[in-house]
Amino acid sequence: MEALLYVFLLGVAAFALVVLVRAVRIVPQQEAYIVERLGRYRITLQPGLNLLMPVVDKVREKVDLREQVFTSLPQPVITSDNLVVSIDTVLYYVVTDPRLAVYAIEDFLQAIEQLTVTTLRNVIGSMDLERALTSRDDINRQLRGVLDETTGKWGIRITRVEIKAIDPPPSIRDSMEKQMRAERDRRAAILQAEGHKQSQILTAEGDKQASILRAEGSREAQVLHAEGQAKATRMVADAIHRANPDPKLLAYQYVQALPLIAQGEANKLWIIPSELTKALEGIGSVVGRLQDQPAEATVSGEESEEIARITEEARAAAEDAQREAESAVREAAQAARQPAGRPAVTGPPELTEGPGPAGPGPATGSAPQQGQPPQGWQRPS
Repeated sequence: MEALLYVFLLGVAAFALVVLVRAVRIVPQQEAYIVERLGRYRITLQPGLNLLMPVVDKVREKVDLREQVFTSLPQPVITSDNLVVSIDTVLYYVVTDPRLAVYAIEDFLQAIEQLTVTTLRNVIGSMDLERALTSRDDINRQLRGVLDETTGKWGIRITRVEIKAIDPPPSIRDSMEKQMRAERDRRAAILQAEGHKQSQILTAEGDKQASILRAEGSREAQVLHAEGQAKATRMVADAIHRANPDPKLLAYQYVQALPLIAQGEANKLWIIPSELTKALEGIGSVVGRLQDQPAEATVSGEESEEIARITEEARAAAEDAQREAESAVREAAQAARQPAGRPAVTGPPELTEGPGPAGPGPATGSAPQQGQPPQGWQRPS
């Protein structure tokens, strides 16, 4: 009997423990328990410690009140231009009424998935592929509006809808890549052509400005050069008029210029003026008269020094003129001895034997020997 009593007491204690455990419910934060009594909704337990009637009350469903994420499988959708695209969507939802989420619909997740698929087909079916790829915000807004309106009576609020991926068929992707590549090539070609055009325009403008500046510089240089030559000519002319040179000085200057006249490979003819020997004779006669003039002339001392200075200058000028004339004659003789095509020498009547066929005047003379003056040449005294 005692053993049976002991067993009975243990059974009663175990039953009491089980009833106590089932009567006490601790609900975590952000969760709600749906409680039924004898199969009928009684209460929604809130977070914290709650007491239930054992055996009579029963927890039907545990509902999570936090925001949750639902990812649907890729769904094939046909666009308005009859292209099949695969679309992935992501939903964010919150259970606002646990009782409606349990009793208003059997499986709200499956209902949300099917509603998302049908809404996507309605929205994407009214768009072409290009617009569907570039109008994700519009698609998200329309999806959220339809889903939020429908799921509100289920005790669920859709907080966010996102299109994760829109994948066209592989053939369409290849065509799009080729199109984009062609578009990029076209833009690159246009940019390159515009750059080349701008480069050519800038180069032409630079050449134009450079040509204008060069022309202006050349014009200024020519004007300055002409002004300089004119000024130099005026100065020389004024100096010549002030000095009043005689023919003898002019003949001396001409003799100095003869070597320059004979130079040059293109010279075919070299003319010795007939006035040259007369000028040299005049210079020699003047120098001779100055030398023959006695030093005891009735002149003053200063005049005597001036005459001596002039005499020395005239003698030096005559010697220089004689050397220049001999050098010119030698160069003329050497030019005459050159082969055909080299400059020929013509001289005055005084440098040739006998008059020419046309009478007195310049005539072509025979070439003298190297180092010897031509015939008829008279050294100035």
